[in-house]
Amino acid sequence: MSFDQKLKAFPSVRERYDAMGAAGEVDPDAAQRALADRLDRLIEELGQKRLSKKGSALGWLFGRKTANREPVKGLYIYGEVGRGKTMLMDLFYALAPVKRKRRAHFNDFMADVHERIHAHRQAFKRGETKQEDPIPPVADALAEAAWVLCFDEFTVTDITDAMILSRLFSALFERGVVLVATSNVQPDNLYRDGLNRQLFLPFIDILKRHVDVICLDSRTDYRLEKLNRQPVYVTPLGDAARRQMDVAWDAAKDGAEERTDILVVKGHKVAVPRAAGSAARFSFGDLCSKPLGASNYMAIVRRYHVIFIDDVPVLDYARRNEAKRFILLIDTLYDHHARLVVSAETTPDKLYLASSGTEAFEFERTASRLFEMQSTEYLEAVASGDPRAIQGVPG
Repeated sequence: MSFDQKLKAFPSVRERYDAMGAAGEVDPDAAQRALADRLDRLIEELGQKRLSKKGSALGWLFGRKTANREPVKGLYIYGEVGRGKTMLMDLFYALAPVKRKRRAHFNDFMADVHERIHAHRQAFKRGETKQEDPIPPVADALAEAAWVLCFDEFTVTDITDAMILSRLFSALFERGVVLVATSNVQPDNLYRDGLNRQLFLPFIDILKRHVDVICLDSRTDYRLEKLNRQPVYVTPLGDAARRQMDVAWDAAKDGAEERTDILVVKGHKVAVPRAAGSAARFSFGDLCSKPLGASNYMAIVRRYHVIFIDDVPVLDYARRNEAKRFILLIDTLYDHHARLVVSAETTPDKLYLASSGTEAFEFERTASRLFEMQSTEYLEAVASGDPRAIQGVPG
């Protein structure tokens, strides 16, 4: 049964969640069930708002009378990685009775906002608009395109984002936009220790006035619990390896809808062929046969915490450029404490055949790290979220 068919068969988040539990797709959890019920209440409120305003087109979004109407409060759902936040928001988004809705990773949304602001400022310079302030027209355009916004992994690390969020979201909320977001941190800890954080604090107050804050405090990380039962380095390549990787991938997805994704890094696009929640799956060629560099790998590991790499081949001097990228990739994943699942032609210490050149020396470190990333100590440290527990391999 396809994802769409399942949604039709189980028309509420709770019904779909319970069906997934009965089918063994998720391990039923009281906190997740409670969140499913709360998402269903929000779906009901959105449906009532849509029906009550059906005859007024967009007027209720932009009219001054909006202030006199009872707004729909969104949800801000936070909790540790792997608690099921993304899976449940996927179900909510698919079932929300709203045509004009948008689901995006928060970083992608902000990249879009910055592009819109830049375009407006250029238009102002050319005399095409008399409106100097870009925030109101950008908010108008965003609200007209979608009055329900769903953000995955809501986080603020960029000072440029931090400086505009208060004004931008004040304008969006004034236009009736409803926000549903997942995050690993509670609102009060957003942009913690950030530069000029005092200028960001008004946004936190605005956010908490327009959303109900929910902590999804599941008793364990079910996704990693399932993934821990699977091998994390599969060799040799072949049908058996592909089957093992697929089983591990299903465990990492933990019911989240699979999709393709695009990361924009310094104006360049990096394709993510398979993504689900905070897990992403690539082939070796996707990551190492293309001209990718450190900034690309950094963007990937910041977005995704569990990385799958299929079909790592044995490399030699003729493929040293691919070897260099693989070395850089593993260094980046290791330094950021990512969970790595790999299928490879042979064991880490036999992946690079050349005995000369700097790559041969550097690959010794890569092989060592690949072995360590399979260790119980590394996996437990990743699951605990405490990077200090990971004992690094010297240089």
